[in-house]
Amino acid sequence: MLLLFGFKTSDKALPGKHATCWRCHAYAHHTLVERTTKFTLFFIPVLTTARKFHITCTNCGCVSSISGHQKRALEQRG
Repeated sequence: MLLLFGFKTSDKALPGKHATCWRCHAYAHHTLVERTTKFTLFFIPVLTTARKFHITCTNCGCVSSISGHQKRALEQRG
């Protein structure tokens, strides 16, 4: 019996926000990316094993990891 399994990582762009960067102190647009890692069985995603969020300043390129709670707070701030 042959069993094919593995992991697949994918990035999904989410709506960004304007904010002040902690590194360059410029008020600039920040892009938000959700990175998920999924366990696959016969090339079909079965379950999500990891989910991380990264926010990037478009002015200086600084990338910061944020938690899911911080991501939800960004979404609620209009």
